[in-house]
Amino acid sequence: MQDLGDAFGLAISLVATGDGDLVEIVGLSLRVSLTATALACLIGLPLGALMAIARFRGRGLLLILMNALMGLPPVVVGLMVYLHLSRSGPLGFLGLLYTPTAMIIAQTILITPIVAALSRQVLEDLHSEYAEQFRSLCLGPLQSVQALLWDARYSLLTVGLAGFGRAVAEVGAVIIVGGNIDHLTRVMTTAIALETSKGDLAMALALGIVLLVIALGVNAAVYSVRMTAVRQAYV
Repeated sequence: MQDLGDAFGLAISLVATGDGDLVEIVGLSLRVSLTATALACLIGLPLGALMAIARFRGRGLLLILMNALMGLPPVVVGLMVYLHLSRSGPLGFLGLLYTPTAMIIAQTILITPIVAALSRQVLEDLHSEYAEQFRSLCLGPLQSVQALLWDARYSLLTVGLAGFGRAVAEVGAVIIVGGNIDHLTRVMTTAIALETSKGDLAMALALGIVLLVIALGVNAAVYSVRMTAVRQAYV
């Protein structure tokens, strides 16, 4: 195992020089997580909006279920996706297991309930303010959803960023369905676990530094979006 001081110095060098393996791992991580976040937003935002404005029998039960799914254990999601994509599973003929696509599917399932539940809360609060105005304008459900999504765009952007932060830091599901294959499905979190177990602290620390920078960047972006929304509210 490397000396901690030497490992940290080498880690800084790997980041500063743009080590090829490091860049490849980070690039795949961002591609998988950004794609999963985009898909989760495409599914979760309209679903959250519909749940915010709709009133029907069983809505309370669906809200409880939606909130409960926010805490889905990643390894359970990974296992379910694995069982469906394995050769003996119903989708095994697609040959997606141990590919980036399988990782995207797992992350999308994992963060869609988060996006839907958070956006539902934001849009329901907004809808309570605009309900009378929507009724006076005779807006249908689709038009109401479109208006809410546009008016809450800054708040919903923070929801999307929260989903991305959850996705990029996930390890349990992606290691099950991706297999942590070098140059194919190795992302930052799975590579950190592997390199640490191998005693290669330099690469693990380098990836950890990049992951921390991304986390800080996401939080800074969330703060910036919130401040922009506040300024827009007073214009």
